[in-house]
Order: sequence, then C-alpha cells, then structure tokens
Amino acid sequence: MERPYILHMITPGKQMSPFDINMAADAGYQIIVPYCDAGIDSVTALTQDAIFSRGPKGVARTGLFIGGRDALLAADMLERSTKAMVPPFVVSVMADPSGAYTTAAAMVACVEAALLKTQPQGLKGQRVVILGGTGPVGRIAGVLAAMAGAEVALSSRNGIDVAEEAAQQTGKRFGVTIHGISGGDRAAVRTSIADADVVLACAAAGVQVVSAEDLSHVKRMKVAADVNAVPPEGVAGVGVMDDAKPLAGTNAVGIGALAIGNVKYQTQHRLLVQMRDAPKAVTLGFAEAFATARAFLAESAAGKGG
Repeated sequence: MERPYILHMITPGKQMSPFDINMAADAGYQIIVPYCDAGIDSVTALTQDAIFSRGPKGVARTGLFIGGRDALLAADMLERSTKAMVPPFVVSVMADPSGAYTTAAAMVACVEAALLKTQPQGLKGQRVVILGGTGPVGRIAGVLAAMAGAEVALSSRNGIDVAEEAAQQTGKRFGVTIHGISGGDRAAVRTSIADADVVLACAAAGVQVVSAEDLSHVKRMKVAADVNAVPPEGVAGVGVMDDAKPLAGTNAVGIGALAIGNVKYQTQHRLLVQMRDAPKAVTLGFAEAFATARAFLAESAAGKGG
C-alpha cells in the first residue's frame, strides 16, 4: 500500500488558516495536520519528528507548511526547518504566512506584466510606493520590487518613524534597500504618490488609501494595484476585476484585488503541487512564489494558463 501524502502545517498563531488547509487538500495532500501556537524554537523538533518517522522513501510523500502572520518570522522558521534536516531524511518545506508570500508575488508579477507592455525595463528604475506597506503583504511586495530593480518606499499611516523602522528591518533581513515614507494624513499620502510610477495599496480590507481627489495629485503613475476586495476599493476607481484597465483621471492602469487573487490562487496551488510531486525536496518561499506567478502570467498571455 502506498503511503499517504502528509502535510504538517506549522503556525505561531492560535489557528491555521482554513484557506491554506483547503488549498492543501485541493493540491492532493491526504492527511493535513495543523500545529498551532508553535514558536520558532519548536520548529527543529517538529521537523525532525516529521522526517525520522517515515524513512527515506516516506519523506518524499511528506511536506511542511509554515503559516502565521509575520512575514519575517516565517522566513526565519523556514530557514530553521531546512537546517533541521538530516540527509537523506529531507522533506519539502513551504512558507506563506497569511498568504503574504503568494499574494505579494502575484501583485508584483501583475504590475510587472502591465509595465512591460510599455516599459521594456519592467520594474527596474521605477519608483514604487506601497501604502499599508508595514503589513506582511506590503513588506514582501517591497522586497520583490526592490529585487526587481525598483526604488521602493513603504508608507505607514502611523507616520515616518514606523515606516522607516519597518523598511530598515525588512531590507536588512532580505538584503535589499527599502525606504520609509509617511502616510499619516492626506497631505502625506498625496506627497508620497505624486512622483510614484507604481502605487501598491496593501492596507486592511475596506480601507480606502487613495481617493479620487488624491489621484489628481499623481504626475507620472503608470500602474495602481489594490489587494482590497472589500468596499470601498483601496484605490478609488480600481475595480476588483480590473486587469490593467485604464484608471479614470490618470494615465495609469489599475489592477484589482480579484485579478491579483486569481494569480495568487494559481501560484499557491502550483507551489503546493510542486512540493508534493517534486522528486527531490524543495524549499519554497516568496522568491519561488514570484517565479511561479511570473510563469503563470506568461502562460496566460500565451493562452496556456489555467
């Protein structure tokens, strides 16, 4: 009898996301076990319990998933887990805290694809301002944009000090340069987006960070992307289904939450399937999520996505 596919899902939070459990089941995992309130110091023991009990052949049908809500902590837990492996007892590991890695990857990949239609350099050299940038999606979107060559600024409604601290902490952890910028009031938001080439709205659901009046202050914006699917829209005029649709009153195009969400879903599904089917163990973080999102968009443009 073939051994079942088992996914051990580790989170420092009180509960594992039902979204991620559903995604794991749809990717073909047969036994899915959550481990909640699991801090970083428990990762080594959990990893080694998972690998030593199934033998070298069984580990090929075993995976680890790291959730939570902290993008930086998840990266540390992913690293801790991979270091706990003892060859040939090595399993695949994936991190996606609150969907931040796959959502950020989808968002930035969608923006890049829209830019490439008119800007051969894509994100390279573009000024990217991320509103709600201190949350997990905003931070990782900032890292990915910076890795792609953009000049990135994280904005916080709590002011420049909070934004700068998040930017420095995130940039140092992942080896990129990110700046902080204030979004503490309407004047600050308007100043921050005035010279932005790309605006990413990553604030909480139901919070509008850019109003129609704010948009009148942009000078060179090419793309506005919004991950908020709860009314009102995060960026005024960007509908949830918009996929590089011209944004009224500007020269930019808008990308809405459900357009991004479709790419996020496909990205997470593909990563989970890859983890399950890989002949050798893989480690999947936000860089791999970005590569997967890019590939899905390229296939879709060629009429092969699905």
